[in-house]
Amino acid sequence: MKNFFKFLRRFALPYKWSIMLSIFFNILTAALTVFSFSFIIPILQMLFGINDKVYTLMEWGSGSLTDVAINNFYFYIGRIIQTLGSSTALLFLGALLAFTTLLKVLAAYFSEWLTLPMQNGVTRDVRDAMYDKILTLPIGFFTNERKGDIIARMSGDVVETQTSVMSSLYSLVKYPILIISYLTMMIVFSWKLTLFVFIILPLIGLLMNVIGKKLKQQSMEGQVRIGSIMSNIEETVSGLRVIKAFNAQGYMARKFGNETQDLCNIHNRMGRRYALAHPMSEFLGTCAVAIILWFGGTLIFAGDQSFDAAGFILYLALFYSLISPAKDLAKTSYTLQKGMAAMERIDKILYAENPIHDPANPTPLPRRDYSSVEFRNVWFSYNREREILKNINLTIHPGKTVAIVGQSGSGKSTLVDLIPRFWDVERGEVCVDGINVKDLRIEDLRSLTGIVNQEAILFNDTIYNNIAFGNPKATPEDVEHAARMANAHDFIMETEHGYQTCVGDRGCRLSGGQRQRISIARALLKDPSILILDEATSALDTESERLVQDALERLMSNRTTIVIAHRLSTIVNADKICVMHEGEIVETGTHAELMQLQGIYHRLVEMQQMGN
Repeated sequence: MKNFFKFLRRFALPYKWSIMLSIFFNILTAALTVFSFSFIIPILQMLFGINDKVYTLMEWGSGSLTDVAINNFYFYIGRIIQTLGSSTALLFLGALLAFTTLLKVLAAYFSEWLTLPMQNGVTRDVRDAMYDKILTLPIGFFTNERKGDIIARMSGDVVETQTSVMSSLYSLVKYPILIISYLTMMIVFSWKLTLFVFIILPLIGLLMNVIGKKLKQQSMEGQVRIGSIMSNIEETVSGLRVIKAFNAQGYMARKFGNETQDLCNIHNRMGRRYALAHPMSEFLGTCAVAIILWFGGTLIFAGDQSFDAAGFILYLALFYSLISPAKDLAKTSYTLQKGMAAMERIDKILYAENPIHDPANPTPLPRRDYSSVEFRNVWFSYNREREILKNINLTIHPGKTVAIVGQSGSGKSTLVDLIPRFWDVERGEVCVDGINVKDLRIEDLRSLTGIVNQEAILFNDTIYNNIAFGNPKATPEDVEHAARMANAHDFIMETEHGYQTCVGDRGCRLSGGQRQRISIARALLKDPSILILDEATSALDTESERLVQDALERLMSNRTTIVIAHRLSTIVNADKICVMHEGEIVETGTHAELMQLQGIYHRLVEMQQMGN
């Protein structure tokens, strides 16, 4: 329950006025319910001819308010019987009962009407908070999580929270008020009979709690399985070309079928436990009614003057009315357990630790046309396991181009990821313009950098919005100029709607070279002072590479540039080339200098020439 109250403080507290008004209308509902029951006694007494007492009108203030009100009520009922007859009196009492019932149901309606904006608002707030947290979490968080599972948490788990936790909150407000009201009136009628209620209700709650704990465990298993299924779907859609090429449809179908069968079995077990709650509470409630019938009848037969037959019938009506909210409150306990399982999965995202954060007192970074980058004794490893980078020392002067080459796995991409703080170093420093990147606001730091990756990442939006991505102040003229500089304007105008053409999922409607030129246009529009090119041309054909390389040369002009190169022929004119091997910089120099060394770089160049 600690997590439940923590959840309420964070997300339900902003809706406190809706909750308070809902509580008010629930109290009003309970009061009107009890008040409407008060009309049943005179109706029963009239029907059974029990009450033959003659009442006289009492002055207000001549006794307690309750005694005077009851006395005068019976007095006026007696006058109606004398003047209009018993049938008219019954009709009048029935009309009063219907009117109070109308007020009761209206109050109940408003109590629930007020909670709906809270339930839906909390669902929206949870999704927004999860999305905001995903945007701020470091890259490392997602290397240990499956994308489909994260999607399942934002969809299925959030919906489960709405249907279980937030609906349970309404029940936890409504049903205790009704139960307390009924119990109070029952105690007034007979405290002896009510003792049985205090014995039975805790037993029902205890049994339901046992079921609920098991239900929470099974619900957690179900949510984990849904996350696995979502991941499987995401991988299938992304890798459909490979699946078909290797005739693996049968294997993937069997794998998916096994997971959905496991989920089906879990839901069957959950449903059976859920279904057990109602018959169990129904049976216990019937047992309680039987005990009350026996005990109450015994009291009446023994001549107990605390209540008559009409009062006993009303007591039974009160108790039977108590059973329904008591059962619902018991069901709420295990419904809440299901929601708690989903909430725990949501909390893994909402409360995930983010080690990359802004400093308490950030250093201002003035905007410059050229920025320097320096690695000082940098060491880095993922999850503090094998060292990926070992004692890196590298200075990149403003406006210069530095190429980083080496075999796959040598740490090239990891090195450049340290500049915009996608990861943080373990030891040493990464400095921009002489300032440790940890002393800068992350937004300021990343505003200096532009990145073009090997895989051009585009969003399912228009070409215009993909180029203007991250630059809301860009004008159509700015976007077109960037596209022209990236050799993209001509093919854009050949598309169906020009700059308003949608590129499809991950840019699937464009070729690889076109996607890359769009990403270059995006970087050009940002106008960064530090440019990172991560093997930007390695996956392109010769013609596309020529167009992209021409665009890259415009992009690199007058910028501090770091190039991770796979095709070494593209970096022969770099101001400096750094050769990495097993996380260390083993060679540094120009193309000519490194060729003279006859070392690793020379061997890499020869291998590529032989391959060509």
